[in-house]
Amino acid sequence: MSIFKRLGAAALLVSLVLAAAACGKSESGTAAAPASSKADITLVIGAYSVAKDAMADIIPAFKAEWKAKTGQTVAFQESYEASGTQARAIVGGFEADVALFAMEGDMDKLVQAGLTDPAWKKGADGGMVTRSIVVLGTRSGNPLGIGGFEDLTRPDVKVLYPNPKTSGGAQWDINAIYGAGLKRSEAETGHKDAAAAKRFLAAVHKNIESMDKSGRASMAAFEYGVGDVIVTYENELLARIAQGVKYDIVVPESTILIENPAAVVQRNADRHGVREAADAFVAFLHGEKAQELFAEHGFRPVSATVAAKWKEKFQEPKDLFNIGYLGGWDEVRKTLYSKRGIWYQVLSGT
Repeated sequence: MSIFKRLGAAALLVSLVLAAAACGKSESGTAAAPASSKADITLVIGAYSVAKDAMADIIPAFKAEWKAKTGQTVAFQESYEASGTQARAIVGGFEADVALFAMEGDMDKLVQAGLTDPAWKKGADGGMVTRSIVVLGTRSGNPLGIGGFEDLTRPDVKVLYPNPKTSGGAQWDINAIYGAGLKRSEAETGHKDAAAAKRFLAAVHKNIESMDKSGRASMAAFEYGVGDVIVTYENELLARIAQGVKYDIVVPESTILIENPAAVVQRNADRHGVREAADAFVAFLHGEKAQELFAEHGFRPVSATVAAKWKEKFQEPKDLFNIGYLGGWDEVRKTLYSKRGIWYQVLSGT
């Protein structure tokens, strides 16, 4: 480099330093507040379809809070599918930073693929961000007088629920019906009778009118006029009623508690450089502001404080059981949904 070029470079460096110093002062000569050093980012959310309406309110609330706290603008790219479909998409290469699923079994798929930390359940509320129960939705006025799962075995009743192969919500529905069969056998004989519960599930499935790929698709079919009763999440019916759609909700005497997880997909969030915001977003889902918004959309809050405020909105079943009554998810996957499991025996009529 010639002497003239070196001098020119030195002069440029000095001018940049002086300019930077000038920018660090306000007109009054005092130091100006530093601008945020964080560049704007985008979080990619892969969620199950039922969560879509609640997320439409929760995401803007998080964006505003994060902006006020850090000065950083967070944009969101959102994908909503049946829970099982969404989990398979993420394992297959859809680079979601945060996953929100219908059931923990779908989160386990991400763990097995090395995408999510196995300790996700050790977080707040056991990793769950919402709760609900499986209920029955009927036409306005409940014209067929449906009172519980037993009525779904009647020959005059046409039933809808989604396909458990694609929909996590559908697995909750099947778990509820099968569990109600176990409860009935236990009340009659003093012990759980898997054979009796299978017969009960088969008697309900005999009346199936439609099995769609997701809970949302199933509700769309019902509202189009298909079937007499839909087996679904309580929150789905509450949300649709709030939007003016006419349903009657029937809470079965025995039904299952639904719990829905959320977690950071660490491998993707780290690679995208958005881990801090992704962690904060999942933490926000557990917080009171998001829990209130979930409750407004018909979900039962996991926050004890928020749940106490909304207690009057939610009817308590007489005999509410959880996945533990069926032996836990590992047992359920083996006994109901394996290739030779009870559900597939019901499908094949064996």
